[in-house]
Parts: sequence; C-alpha cells; structure tokens
Amino acid sequence: MSVEGSTKAVVMALCANLGIAATKFVAYALTGSSSMLAEAIHSVADSGNQALLLIGGKRARRGATAEHPFGYGRERYVYSFMVAIVLFSLGGLFALYEAWHKLSHPEPITSWQWVPVAVLLVAIALESSAMRTAIKESNAVRGNASWVQFIRRSKSPELPVILLEDAGALVGLVFALIGVSLTLVTGNGMWDGLGTAAIGVLLVVIAIVLAIEVKSLLIGESATVENVQAIRRAIESVDAVDRLIHMRTMHVGPEELLVAAKVAVDARDDAGRVTEAINEAEDRIRSSVPIATLVYIEPDLFRADHAVPRTPGSV
Repeated sequence: MSVEGSTKAVVMALCANLGIAATKFVAYALTGSSSMLAEAIHSVADSGNQALLLIGGKRARRGATAEHPFGYGRERYVYSFMVAIVLFSLGGLFALYEAWHKLSHPEPITSWQWVPVAVLLVAIALESSAMRTAIKESNAVRGNASWVQFIRRSKSPELPVILLEDAGALVGLVFALIGVSLTLVTGNGMWDGLGTAAIGVLLVVIAIVLAIEVKSLLIGESATVENVQAIRRAIESVDAVDRLIHMRTMHVGPEELLVAAKVAVDARDDAGRVTEAINEAEDRIRSSVPIATLVYIEPDLFRADHAVPRTPGSV
C-alpha cells in the first residue's frame, strides 16, 4: 500500500476535523444542543486519532536496532489500536453519557436555532470531501477487493481506519441533523438526546470493529494469498531446489514481510551448490515480492514425515 496515499488521506481528514470541531463547539455554546456537543467531541476524537496515525507512521520508519532487530513496523498497528480505544471512550462512551443526560432532562433549542443546522450541513460537505479523498486513495490499492474485503485484509491500517472514521462521521452527522431538526420542529429536546444516543452507539460499533481488525494485525497476520503463491513459485523455480517442504509468513509491518521456509535439496549436492541455491531463492523471492525483507530458508532432505497440514499463510 502506498504510504504517501495513506498519509494524504490522514492529513486531509485531520484538517477537515479540526475545522469541523471548532464550528461544532461554537454551535453547542450558542444552542446547548447535546447532539452538537457529541459531534464536537467526536471531531476532537477523530482529530486526535489522525494525529496518532501520523505519529505511528513516523515512528515505524525507524531502522532496526539490537533491541528491536525486526524494526518498528508494528508501531503503525499499535497506534491504530490506540485509535480504536480513543474512538470508543472519548467518542462513543461520552456521546452515550451525554445522551443519557439529555434524555433525563430534555430541553428544546430556543436560541440561534438556525446555527446547528447550518453547521451540520457545512460539516457534511467537509466530511464528504475527506471521505472522497480516502476513497480515491483506497481505490488506487484495493484492486478487485470489495470494501469489506479491503478493510479486513489490508495490512496497512491507515486507510481502513480513515474510511471507517469518515463513514462513521458522515452517518453521525446525519443522525445529529435528524435529531436537531426534529427538536426544532417539535420543540421536544428528547429528539436531540436520541440523535446523540444514535451517534454514541455508532461510534462504539465502529471502535469495536477497528479493535478486532487491528488486533489481528498486532498478533501477526500472514502474507496475502497472492504473495504466498508468488513466493512459492519463486522458490520452486530454482533448479537446485527439489521442492518446498513448508513455509510460514508473517507481517512484521505493513511493508515488511517475514518469510521462513524449509526446502528439499538433493543429498548429492555439495555445500557450495546448496548455498548458491538458497541465495538464488532469496533473490527470486525478493524480486517477486519486494516487501519480503526478511527471508530465512533452511535446506533439508525430504522425508514423508516432513508433510505438515497447511494453514493460512503457509505451504
């Protein structure tokens, strides 16, 4: 996945949310609408989340050290998981608390009645622009995958996170607009509280989905099926390799793949020929799958007991 594309989408979302948050706080101060306050906190949470993604991306670019020999690629996963926590707590739980407070003491919007509607319409336009950027950058890398497949299978967390955040923001703005509009029409502040509750439930659901997906990346996911097949072909194309006995792959970062393989060689080959075969296999793997930065190949003699059950990301 293009790091530049991810960064562009994150920066675009950050700029939009900072502006939106400021206008929502002004609207809340003027009207006292709980939906506006929930949306303002939501935008603050989103802005903080985008800052976390940028920090994670920067820290992940550090080189390997003696203490962290595989580098810091997973920093991007750690900071993306923090995004889910912030969205759940600062966004979702706060909105639910504010909804409970508003539903317990519903109040109509009596002053500056046009402000929340105008702010929400402007916010929808700005969020739509940010969402359009995220969709454009995602389309450049998702290929034929559906949106659900892209979010679930992507090894780079930034674009899926931004897509879910922007989609949640747009739906949340619609909930807020409905709640505020019904409150203005009926004079019943209960609608404002219900709109706030809908926003809270939405944010909690999105945060849980994000946490589940990023947790899988943190644990360590295998290479994509396409990359596994490409690596297998690269190994088996080496003349001195009789067969690939088994292989394991794992992402140590979005653009860093660990490959560990055991290959069968001819017992009659000397050490020099085996070494050449291993080096050639490593070169072909890196040529076929450039993100395979860590490749470890063990030569062996094939025996029947070498056969192991296949698992995802293995051969």
